[in-house]
Amino acid sequence: MPKTEPNRKTAGRKLSRIGQSVSHGLALAVCCFLSYKIITDLLALSRFVPRDDELLGGMWAVVATIFVFRYSYDESVRAALGRISATLFSFVLSLIYLLIFPFRPWGLAMLLAIGAIVLELVGRSEDIITADITTAVVLVVAGISPQHAWKQPVLRLLDTLVGIAVGIVGARIALKLARRIPTPSLADLRQRHGESIP
Repeated sequence: MPKTEPNRKTAGRKLSRIGQSVSHGLALAVCCFLSYKIITDLLALSRFVPRDDELLGGMWAVVATIFVFRYSYDESVRAALGRISATLFSFVLSLIYLLIFPFRPWGLAMLLAIGAIVLELVGRSEDIITADITTAVVLVVAGISPQHAWKQPVLRLLDTLVGIAVGIVGARIALKLARRIPTPSLADLRQRHGESIP
């Protein structure tokens, strides 16, 4: 008989965790869909980027949304601030390079090194990975589409800002909804289903 109570508590925690995981995953999926749709429609309306850039923009906005969509609003805001600062740093670095030089592998390597060194020296080592990934994407895409390569940093900054905005708003809404939806107790589940849940 004494073992029944811990079993009930464990089962209740598992149900709660499953519900939280499902709602978080579904909310993330909705936010990713929205960020993809917003940026691809926005780029399509602008009529100044090819279809490939629209799709890349959608992917990049989704990545930003995934990056900032966390289980708590404070975590989401911290992730967003880190993502914005790293993206802005990469934006400046990549734009300066692409206004002067075309894409070259040595240029990519040089910018990655500069980014890592500068961010380490200013005490932002946690931004190195995000900034260098952004720089790599921007430069390689500029190499794939060399005409107007300087647009790539601008477009990726726009994609990131849309993705972050959707992720932050979505995380806020999802957290508010999660607080309002009651988690059923084991007694409620037993009553609804007429099953003997240990």
